[in-house]
Amino acid sequence: MLFRNAKARLNRRKLSPDLESEYWKRYRIRLKDHAAVDGIARAGALVVRTLDMIRSRIRPGVTTDILNTLVHEFTLEHGATPAPLGYRGFPKSMCVSVNDEICHGIPGTRVIAEGDIVNVDVTSILDGWYADANRTFLVGEVSPEARRLVQVTAESLAHGMAAVRPGATLGDVGHAIQSHAEAAGYSVVRELVGHGVGHAFHEPPQVNHTGRPGLGIVLVPGMVFTIEPMINQGGLGIKRLDDGWTVVTADGSLSAQFEQTVLVTEKGVRSLTPYSLEEAV
Repeated sequence: MLFRNAKARLNRRKLSPDLESEYWKRYRIRLKDHAAVDGIARAGALVVRTLDMIRSRIRPGVTTDILNTLVHEFTLEHGATPAPLGYRGFPKSMCVSVNDEICHGIPGTRVIAEGDIVNVDVTSILDGWYADANRTFLVGEVSPEARRLVQVTAESLAHGMAAVRPGATLGDVGHAIQSHAEAAGYSVVRELVGHGVGHAFHEPPQVNHTGRPGLGIVLVPGMVFTIEPMINQGGLGIKRLDDGWTVVTADGSLSAQFEQTVLVTEKGVRSLTPYSLEEAV
């Protein structure tokens, strides 16, 4: 999918008059037209409202399954469907990952405690359109180390989003994230990546959160994908639990994540799941 010196190659030749056809043939990327963007944006607005709703419900003593029920009911009440439910056998309507859980945590009997960091990942299908976002929330008084990790993770997403513009590459996006996180002394998870979204839950391209400037697929207007860096306090190592879904840090260190669905515009980037990263902590 990726090729070297992508930006230089693009600059040395003329683009096909039918860029949509070219990106489909080359990468199986479906560029989104105005109708698609509007649909994804409506789904994205609901995802953000869902995250805003659940933020006030995350407190000590609440089980993660109660949070799942709240998200499920809120989604249905607003005419949408929770995309995770039944996806490849996933049993719940959202993912919730606590402390050393990196992603894909299954809601259940776990009780939220003071000092936890809790990531909630929501994907909604509204009128056939998919949008995907997540946030990491602080529960009560957390340690300075946990707060700093969450802050840097939010900043890493902001850096990645700022790198999105026509003519940039996916390598530019990954490099912006990696540089910021590693400069703060953290590790960036390699095995789990962002993805195209809109017509389906997961579409091409894969969006790595590490990379080298100038390498990878060239970004063009109409591309829609998630950026969702997972940043570990400790080492790079990960492992999957016996439930087949939950991914945790191998060394037991904390992990945080933020995600937004973004559109490459004619001039830069637009979030289709907009929430403030400056107010994340």
